[in-house]
Amino acid sequence: MSFDRSIKISPSILSADFANLGAEIEAIEAQGCDWVHVDVMDGHYVPNISIGPGVCQAIRKHIKTVMDVHLMIAPVDPYLEAFAAAGSDIITIHAEAGPHLDRSLQLIRSLGCKAGVSLNPSTPPEHIEYVLDRIDLVLVMSVNPGFGGQSFIASQVEKVRKLRKMIGKRNIHIEVDGGITPETAPLVAAAGADVLVAGSAVFKGGSVQNPERYGENIRAIRDAAMQAVTAG
Repeated sequence: MSFDRSIKISPSILSADFANLGAEIEAIEAQGCDWVHVDVMDGHYVPNISIGPGVCQAIRKHIKTVMDVHLMIAPVDPYLEAFAAAGSDIITIHAEAGPHLDRSLQLIRSLGCKAGVSLNPSTPPEHIEYVLDRIDLVLVMSVNPGFGGQSFIASQVEKVRKLRKMIGKRNIHIEVDGGITPETAPLVAAAGADVLVAGSAVFKGGSVQNPERYGENIRAIRDAAMQAVTAG
């Protein structure tokens, strides 16, 4: 993975047809997505259960871009090796998901993956100030984690702006997840985000049989974000 700050769209397969995940992934990639966002939830750290490393390994062969794995699980350390072995390109963990964030990030990198930290809406940017040199990505949750389809929390725009200043010239992506639409994408892109996670906003109205709608949705989000960056 080479680093650049161009706008990237990472559709969350949480909103895809779970009975047809391989074909759904191939469809969104053919329609122009940049990464594929895989939400892993344990029913403990967040109030929902989704998938585990076995499913990640099964869908890996369908992903030609970047497998962007977001672990909403705690404790997280015992499972990092399994998700790395499943083919994750990026493993993002929550700042509160273990007692020793620095150690967890070192472990992710030692397993050959890019390391990310996710910040819940109430988690301040300063939480990661002393691990910035251990990470490749910061994921700002603009909804409370656990469910798709929630409304965007506007206070997170300022958090993105603060993180952009903290990061400086480091090669760290700022990803935003939650309520991303053509209306909210410009807000976070102008503040400094370069990876936008969208679930329902990408998959709505489309299907494996009608993938063109996925492409239209992806382009609408990307175009809105890029216009905001250009205007800034």
